[in-house]
Amino acid sequence: MADDLAALQAETEAALAAAGDLRALDAVRVGVLGKSGALTGLLKGLGAVPAEERKERGAALNRLKGTLEAAIEARRVVLDEAALTARLAAERIDVSLPPRPFAPTGPEAGAIHPIARTIEELTALFGAMGFSVAEGPDIEGDWYNFGALNIPDHHPARQDHDTFYLPAGPDGRRPVLRTHTSPVQIRTMLSQEPPIRVIVPGRTYRADHDATHSPMFHQVEGLLIDRGITLGHLKGCLIDFLRAFFGISTLPVRFRSSYFPFTEPSMEVDIGWNRKTGELGAGGDWLEILGSGMVQPKVLANCGIDPREFQGFAFGMGIERITMLKHGIPDLRPFYESDVRWLRHYGTSPLSPATLHEGV
Repeated sequence: MADDLAALQAETEAALAAAGDLRALDAVRVGVLGKSGALTGLLKGLGAVPAEERKERGAALNRLKGTLEAAIEARRVVLDEAALTARLAAERIDVSLPPRPFAPTGPEAGAIHPIARTIEELTALFGAMGFSVAEGPDIEGDWYNFGALNIPDHHPARQDHDTFYLPAGPDGRRPVLRTHTSPVQIRTMLSQEPPIRVIVPGRTYRADHDATHSPMFHQVEGLLIDRGITLGHLKGCLIDFLRAFFGISTLPVRFRSSYFPFTEPSMEVDIGWNRKTGELGAGGDWLEILGSGMVQPKVLANCGIDPREFQGFAFGMGIERITMLKHGIPDLRPFYESDVRWLRHYGTSPLSPATLHEGV
């Protein structure tokens, strides 16, 4: 009886060697180990074997089954690797090819999201003024988000109804989803010596959600620290930015006294617009657009900068807000709804980078 098992093993191994793909391999497996397979039939016939031979016969069949299963699996690994190699060769991309000279058209055409486009424009405009881009973590410590910015413990922004907190750490302080990108200003002042000139675009989080607010939104803040910096520098910087960004060389800009814990003096910045038509730069109405001010001396001191030697200004604005004003987008919610039709309408071609010569 051992001869028939040796013959079955030799026949199966030959069939495995001849199997050129996974489909042929599976056919060999079914022919041997399937419900009607050759080895399965021998196992079912154990009942007809004389009792004195049955134990030895059963052990031999089980050993053969294990050997064939291992051989099938080994062949499967070889065929899988061969199939993957063939696929990689067939789908190879020549990355040295130049880009398409024209943007694709039709349903498959992509577009840069308006928020991403605005960040590109901000980077281009402030980059021309000598600002670089700084980044930081979305999850911040209490000191970076509040304490270093001269925001007192009783300030409403620290309350749970305004801010997203995480479980408290070993120090008893709860980490926070940053409510503004100002913590990056603190990290920059701690890690760099003046002069400092950075903008900080990024995601921010506040517990507010309605037609005009989102719990996650984008801000850009700017910081300049140097000797001899005055309000005149701040006003000139923001006026030039707003007129260039909105493409209106005569855009009226107004500065109003305000209060922020981290700047002194503080100013709200308004631009001229028409309340009835929504047209920017026209009419006799004013629209608040951003906040700004001279960096509070306590904030400089918290970051190890001598406020008697260095001064600076800071500003911040909502990226969604200025994007909506520039492109006439009436509702905040579609920014996050992944509607491809909306994106094609308000998006920008990937082959059209934001540069100053385009008039942004």
